[in-house]
Amino acid sequence: MTKQWEPLTDLQWAAISAFFDLQRKRKHELRTIMDAVFWLLRTGCQWRNLPPNFPHWQAVYYYFDRWKKADYFEHINAALNQLDRQQADREPLPSVASIDTQSVKLAPMIGEWRGLDANKKVNGRKRTFVVDTQGRLWVADVDAANWADGSLGKALVVAILWRVGERLEKMFGDQAASAFRFTPLHDSKI
Repeated sequence: MTKQWEPLTDLQWAAISAFFDLQRKRKHELRTIMDAVFWLLRTGCQWRNLPPNFPHWQAVYYYFDRWKKADYFEHINAALNQLDRQQADREPLPSVASIDTQSVKLAPMIGEWRGLDANKKVNGRKRTFVVDTQGRLWVADVDAANWADGSLGKALVVAILWRVGERLEKMFGDQAASAFRFTPLHDSKI
């Protein structure tokens, strides 16, 4: 794991550049914009405090917002997961996945998507993850912590089935995740 932020290498940029329209002439290079987005994610800094060696924060936010709304990050993540699985001599899509939630405490002034997880005594948010057997993140969601794990998991099961399709055969989870029944697509009578 990288402890410090580092700009994208040529190999890393080559892996994700296919998702962007690089033919159009722009004021700022998309690679620099992506470096700025990764810097913000790594440091947790506010948009307005973006260092001067990056483009103006409003330009970076403009691209980030467009890419987020167009699901670029989800598509890039899925493509990189498939590439990583192939390099590990595995099928591109997982046949087994695991789902779980994590409650996270929030600062007192943050009010959006906030709730009390009574079981863990955490006032904040709940992160729900679906990972494959080697820990690659396939789908994630964030909601208020007072939501039940089972109901949060249903939406992510639908999302992972949409991503990997008929290849997924098993889904592991704790007792809270077993509140719903998972049926692989090839066993259903749709």
